[in-house]
Amino acid sequence: MDGQQNEQPRRGQDGGTPEGRQRGFPSLRRAGAGSRAATRRRGVRRAAVTVAVLVVTLAGVLLGLLAGGQVGTDIGPFRAELSVEPAVGGSTTVDIPPLGSLLLDSHDGPTHLTVELGALDQGRTEALLGDPAGLNRATQSAVDDVRIGVLRLGLRTLGSVVLATLVLALLVFRDTRRAAWAGALAFMITAGSLGTAAATMRPQAIEEPRYEGLLVNAPAIVGDVRKIADDYTRYAEQLQRLIGNVTQLYTTVSALPVYEPEPGTTRVLHISDLHLNPTAWQLIRTVTEQFGIDVVIDTGDITDWGSEPEASYVGSISLLEKPYVYIRGNHDSGRTAAAVARQPNAIVLDNTTVTVAGLTIAGIGDPRFTPDKSTSPATGGLNQPTADELISTGDKLAATIRSSPRPVDIALVHDPAAAGPLSGTCPLVLAGHTHDRQINTLPEVPGQQPTTLMVQGSTGGAGLRGLEGEEPTPLAMTVLYFDQEKRLQAYDDITVGGTGQSQVNLERTVITPPATTTPLGATPTPTITPTPTPTR
Repeated sequence: MDGQQNEQPRRGQDGGTPEGRQRGFPSLRRAGAGSRAATRRRGVRRAAVTVAVLVVTLAGVLLGLLAGGQVGTDIGPFRAELSVEPAVGGSTTVDIPPLGSLLLDSHDGPTHLTVELGALDQGRTEALLGDPAGLNRATQSAVDDVRIGVLRLGLRTLGSVVLATLVLALLVFRDTRRAAWAGALAFMITAGSLGTAAATMRPQAIEEPRYEGLLVNAPAIVGDVRKIADDYTRYAEQLQRLIGNVTQLYTTVSALPVYEPEPGTTRVLHISDLHLNPTAWQLIRTVTEQFGIDVVIDTGDITDWGSEPEASYVGSISLLEKPYVYIRGNHDSGRTAAAVARQPNAIVLDNTTVTVAGLTIAGIGDPRFTPDKSTSPATGGLNQPTADELISTGDKLAATIRSSPRPVDIALVHDPAAAGPLSGTCPLVLAGHTHDRQINTLPEVPGQQPTTLMVQGSTGGAGLRGLEGEEPTPLAMTVLYFDQEKRLQAYDDITVGGTGQSQVNLERTVITPPATTTPLGATPTPTITPTPTPTR
């Protein structure tokens, strides 16, 4: 009995009795609740890690795109920048600074491709001009250039995205397994997006672009562009023959007894309105070397739009290895003038004076920046506000000349409409802008010296504008001869025929000394006309 009595409480304590089992349930319930809480915590933790991996992956993709989602490539004679970025719908933008953009519905998927055309590569452009078949080959290879560039862009973007994601994940998680998951996920996202774009590419989209900026007017000028392309091909075929004839012309003119420059003569080459024509530099270099030029004077419009990509065009100035005095034209921006000023032999005048090779030169830039302005006679004359602005510019330069400690020999303005106030301040004013060579005397001021205004034609043949009309604009420049007293003694007007006109002309004008009563006279030299080149 005692043993049984003692045994029952022990079984009760061990949970053997109903009362003992009832007292043990709270422990079981607590154990079950702890297990469920642990399971929930593990689930929340896994979800948090998954979200963290996804966030890090997306951040790595964005960083990779910023770091490596662009590539430079050559498309024909252009240097282009290709870049890719996330987008809601797939499309392509072709930026042509500063003209505007072409928007193409080129593909599907969450990627946007941007193609920004930069400056023309001068070496490749000159090579094209020297090779009649080069333009055709460049056109045919442009599509291949774009395809290769896009492929390089895709591979570079993929590698950059994966690398950026791996590095970021290792820094955040300090766990190689999670970093590997993030890298794999970044690879799948990027490859899937690029693959979708490639699989849905629509080459015919180039035929239906939308335009922005100045290119809005592009459809209306397609016909002119095609005509320009045809003329430009003919122009390239004749270029080498034309430039070679300048040497022949110099040899002939130097032997003429009409005017023999004396020792101490200063030779100045006046150029203007190059308008981005790469041909002009070859002609300028040839004349500079053959005629022994001491100073080159440029009266503006060296570019067409004054944009940053065009700034590389002025790099040829340093190749002349002669002082280069420049004023800004209405097609040249402040960045254009800055690019010229960076050339080691260039001097930019803006209501300032400089003495070069013994000549004191004053100049002022055009007050306007109107890159879309045409110089065609069809545009009519100046409106009154513009005329007043130009005259005010001439007044400023006239005041600068009068306050100069040294007498000014030559004044420079871009538009001849600004030359009026300069009458009597100096003997010679040089200008450009009109693309039409002219020479006349400004209205005389009583008691002041007469002033001659010489307006240059376009040394660049008016750029592409010169190929729009029935008669192409010739390349024009003038060699001015100054004696030891810095008086103009003679000048040679050089004209290189435009497209379809394979001839080089030079006319020498000798100025009668002022001591005689003979008025200003001109003695033309024979015109040198080479054998015509057949054109197509």
